[in-house]
Amino acid sequence: MPSIKELSKREDLLSGGHRACAGCGATIVARQVMLAAGKNTVVGCATGCLEVVTTIFPFTAWKVPYIHNAFENVASTISGVEAAYQSLKRQGKIKQEMNFIAFGGDGGTYDIGLQALSGAAERGHKMLYVCYDNEAYMNTGIQRSGATPFGAATSTCPAGDEIPGKQQYHKDMTKIMIAHRIPYVAAASPSHWNDLVKKVEKALSKDGPSFINIISPCHRGWRYPMEDTIDIARLAVDTCFWPLFEHDEGRWKITHKPKEKLPISAWIEKQGRFSHFAGKPGMMEKAQEEVDRRWNELLALAKIGDLCEEGKHCDLKDL
Repeated sequence: MPSIKELSKREDLLSGGHRACAGCGATIVARQVMLAAGKNTVVGCATGCLEVVTTIFPFTAWKVPYIHNAFENVASTISGVEAAYQSLKRQGKIKQEMNFIAFGGDGGTYDIGLQALSGAAERGHKMLYVCYDNEAYMNTGIQRSGATPFGAATSTCPAGDEIPGKQQYHKDMTKIMIAHRIPYVAAASPSHWNDLVKKVEKALSKDGPSFINIISPCHRGWRYPMEDTIDIARLAVDTCFWPLFEHDEGRWKITHKPKEKLPISAWIEKQGRFSHFAGKPGMMEKAQEEVDRRWNELLALAKIGDLCEEGKHCDLKDL
């Protein structure tokens, strides 16, 4: 695991001068991922915020080979590139070790691109898929996605007198990928750069597919001051709305436990997309109940992992 001093000496593979909003979480995520991956990396990017702001023709902000494809098929594209590389390597035409990374937003991951991602995972390609999760289709007008949390107001589920924002809980995409039984799956946050970088390095070392879901605050869609992006990401972790964990070769592990688990209100009240909660009794309580349910479930799974690591009998009644 490199120190912050070591990382600061590495080349930034996403150059400045791109068109992202000031305080954009997606570009922070991409820079941290690429600091861990290094120069010998091929990147694919689904249509979305990250693609639009970094590669408007004829310019590019990427300093590595980069492929833009449709909204739904970045996993297919990068799996094809990885397959071609493996063939050339077997023929002795390429000797250099390479990394293959697909970036997709939550719309292109949770929803539109799910079947392509599932297929690439099932086939076993040696690639890393990174979801930068900003919890809506931000690039096309802040429409709800499968990642939009309960109660959030978007352009397609606005908060009004009849319906107070999105009525469904967000899809648990990280666990969906764990169900594919791939070597490595993790959740990360740009607020905890050391945890994120370590997870990227671990994912790229695996002989098979890996997936990292990274929270990516969007001040435009979440409605908070643009300078607060990292603070908002940190609050998501500290409230356990976005717990940091990994599923490494079948074992669950929580990689960061908050010293004090904050109430979900500490995160929600910082964002304008939840401002209607103040006039809707029961909304905050319902959001807290789901956060607690998911966190307690994760604690139980991690405990099973600890018992198995110690060679003890793993029985649910022991939890």
